[in-house]
Amino acid sequence: MKPPFTLETAIAKVRAGEDLWNTRDPQRVALAYTPDSRWRNRSTFLRGRAEIIAFLTDKWASERDYRLIKEIWAHSEDRIAVRFAYEYHDADGAWFRAYGNENWEFAADGLMTTRHASINDVPISAQERLFHWDRSGPRPGDHPGLTDLGL
Repeated sequence: MKPPFTLETAIAKVRAGEDLWNTRDPQRVALAYTPDSRWRNRSTFLRGRAEIIAFLTDKWASERDYRLIKEIWAHSEDRIAVRFAYEYHDADGAWFRAYGNENWEFAADGLMTTRHASINDVPISAQERLFHWDRSGPRPGDHPGLTDLGL
């Protein structure tokens, strides 16, 4: 999906991004970004695919059994605002739900040029987990989204 975005194509772009990140494959995920893409992820600033790959490799080594749900918040012709939540556990087995917002800007070819992410982690118990599907891969079509889960 390439700009200019309609509501339908922006929603599809968000779901495609969710599905891609749920692969937890840094090399594959990095291909969705321009070679010189700029990121702010929390307090980390990145530029380019090599830095994105290194960042995601470290992220998914420490954020185990990561499962992500994204939902569109707003869009324009070449920008999309997203809210998201993901669940993971650390090496000690402690579970967390991370809540965040992202602002995305896209090049004409549909690759993301800019990503700004603000994220907060909240400790949860294993019983409080809401994201249940196979270890890796996309969220099943019948699994509730953020709004349906009350998040």
